[in-house]
Amino acid sequence: MIHYQPILSITGFLLVALGFVMALPALVDLSAGNPDWMVFALSGIITSLCGAVFAIAGREEEPVGLNVKQAFVLTTILWFVLPGFAALPFLGLEVGYADAFFETVSGMTTTGSTVLVGLDQLPPGIHLWRSLLQWIGGVGIIVMAIIMLPFLKVGGMQLFHAESSDRSEKVLAKSFDLAAWIGGIYMGLTALCALAYAAGGMTLFDAICHAMTTLSTGGFSTHDASFGFWGDNPTLLWTGSIFMLAGAMPFVIYIGALRGRPMGIVRDPQVRALVGLLGIVSFVLAVQITLTSSFTFNEALRHSVFNVVSVVTTTGYASLDYTLLGTFSVGLFFVLMYVGGCTGSTAGGIKIYRFVILWEIIRRQIRRLAHPSRVEPLRYAGRRIPEDVPPSVLAFLTLYVGTTVIITMILAALGLDFVTAISAAVTAVGNVGPGLGEIVGPAGNFSTLPDGAKIALTFAMVLGRLELFTVLVLLDPAFWRW
Repeated sequence: MIHYQPILSITGFLLVALGFVMALPALVDLSAGNPDWMVFALSGIITSLCGAVFAIAGREEEPVGLNVKQAFVLTTILWFVLPGFAALPFLGLEVGYADAFFETVSGMTTTGSTVLVGLDQLPPGIHLWRSLLQWIGGVGIIVMAIIMLPFLKVGGMQLFHAESSDRSEKVLAKSFDLAAWIGGIYMGLTALCALAYAAGGMTLFDAICHAMTTLSTGGFSTHDASFGFWGDNPTLLWTGSIFMLAGAMPFVIYIGALRGRPMGIVRDPQVRALVGLLGIVSFVLAVQITLTSSFTFNEALRHSVFNVVSVVTTTGYASLDYTLLGTFSVGLFFVLMYVGGCTGSTAGGIKIYRFVILWEIIRRQIRRLAHPSRVEPLRYAGRRIPEDVPPSVLAFLTLYVGTTVIITMILAALGLDFVTAISAAVTAVGNVGPGLGEIVGPAGNFSTLPDGAKIALTFAMVLGRLELFTVLVLLDPAFWRW
């Protein structure tokens, strides 16, 4: 039997905290003389009061730790309940709750798909709130990926639990200390990014908002043109590329570097694979753009690097409409939507380490065909991979592709054309942001989709953000038995 008191209590405390955070955009709107500050104030009060009720209802005389089942339930509940209340301020824009919830889930899962139009005319409080949602979601994703998912053994993440449990490689002993280090590094990188953006030509407000959505690999912008608003500014494009990549790196690497192990970043197989992939694909795309357009090679290179990094790290910024660069570019960016960044980062997608493990599985299978009696253990970063990791990774990859197929069929049944349906499904499950085509592409918007499609994509975003199994395990009747 699952005891729900700890779940209610933790949810309640986080709702109270969320309510207090709403005071920040309220103050920004108040200082700007915008009446929307009242919407934020009222939303904050409602959220905090409901959170207090949950916290009181879940209060226990003797606090106990969470078991595995409670952890699964809590993780899923938080990613639906928190966005449910965080959506309240968007109702002040006179949008329906389905749109408000979609926008909020897209923010907190750092997906970056949007249903809002006329971003350049929105009040500053809404821009700050959208950025805060992604920034909060980003740090929450890192903590979940490093502390929670390895514990739950989701999709091969137990591999990293095994690493963190080894005394010789243990980053920090306590989860609280680990979370504190992550928070400090996250804030430090965000501050550096904001300063770099401001020095590169952004206004201070734009720099702060974009720094939060860059490090969180979220992709929300204060302009309808996204980063295309500064498309002719090489400094900002290169700055954005660097900090998007920084957000997609495993944060335990940063902790290790600060604690005297700076070479860890070049020894990590997933880091090497990610940087290598980005370098090769960006160069090939730059050559293709140079040969088929009026861009010089330098212009093509910075746009290709920026957009390739944006899609692979699942940030979702766009410096130009890359769907107009030819069918090769369209196909390339569709494939890149599946990749994702490193584990323990803010990025979504399949994650690069799973491709590394998949390559090792394929290579071993090929060698076994030639030498059936050969015994060759799988290794990752010089360590033997536990026997339960390869099946977990293969199951995850199968389920991931299957989920995008099912979401695609649902969207097609709701009247969307195939390109829109499949790219929207892939971008939602991968938490990428823009899809392909005129409707949901980098120059488009999700606002014209029917509410049914928005609901399906909202669920897909949460499903992808929680690595699929964390949510789907709750649908198994056996989970709820003793």
